Amino acid sequence: MKKTILLFVLLLFISINGWSHEIRPAYLQIIQTSETTYEIFWKVPSMGDAVPKIYPVFPPFFTVEELKRPNQIPGSVIYSYKIFSEESLQGKMLRIDGLNKTLIDALVTVTYLNGEKVTLMLQPDKDAAIIPGETSTYDVIKTYSKLGVEHILLGIDHLLFVLALIIITRGKWKIIKTITAFTIAHSITLSLAALGLVNFPVPPVEAVIALSIVFLAVEIVKYQNGQETLTSKKPWLVAFTFGLLHGFGFAGALANIGLPQQDIPFALAFFNVGVEIGQLIFVFVVLAIIKLLSYKKNWPLYIRKIPAYAIGSLATFWMIERILGFWN
Repeated sequence: MKKTILLFVLLLFISINGWSHEIRPAYLQIIQTSETTYEIFWKVPSMGDAVPKIYPVFPPFFTVEELKRPNQIPGSVIYSYKIFSEESLQGKMLRIDGLNKTLIDALVTVTYLNGEKVTLMLQPDKDAAIIPGETSTYDVIKTYSKLGVEHILLGIDHLLFVLALIIITRGKWKIIKTITAFTIAHSITLSLAALGLVNFPVPPVEAVIALSIVFLAVEIVKYQNGQETLTSKKPWLVAFTFGLLHGFGFAGALANIGLPQQDIPFALAFFNVGVEIGQLIFVFVVLAIIKLLSYKKNWPLYIRKIPAYAIGSLATFWMIERILGFWN
């Protein structure tokens, strides 16, 4: 059957990266506390005990003082510094040493003494930039849209959920309604959580997100065996229900990045827009590949079941791993 090509997509994901989450950006927060002093908080994403060797490099006329020892928290290490100089940081070059040897982006926010706040993004192929005196709304839109696209395209668990929905949903318009329902649902909870109106602890949310993928994998197998299921009959209902949960997962990622206080509406809206753009790219690519390989008919049943078992096995592993993480 044509949808077995999704096995190829799944195996591609696994071969590229075994992680169930995106490569999270590093976050550099610079707060001016006096005419000559800035407090620095540098958050570096980690995978277990592995911490990338990337460091902010300030102009040489700044004196750097470590405020306290690095603080290791789940998924990140936070460094705290204070820098001093008679010269302003505005208009000076900032570089992230070692960034060009990674796949990590670095989000930088600078809050000046007068309350003005600037935001910029450094990347492996652009690891240095001049610190501006003011950030335009366009810069915020561009930065957070890109972060949204990266989050969904590198967030394998969210994509596997969409993948499973496509497998079990028949018909172009039914797929459109289903993906739209998922989009509306996770947009609602992402916005509510990012604005602090509702809050759920991240570890249980991540475990249940994995469980939602296992549920869909089981539904696919049942459907392939000729059994009508709730998802095969009303995929938009299942997509909307679990989409509310996935929105909290997106919000957890956005919380790690942070929102610029003076541009929260734009940053939140365009992070969401970026997520939707990335999701649509994924859906169109998958549907194009399915169309391309649809010329081969009558795939054996055992082959048609391989994607569902692969998705379910990987999601089960994530679910167990995340539940065990509750006690770590």
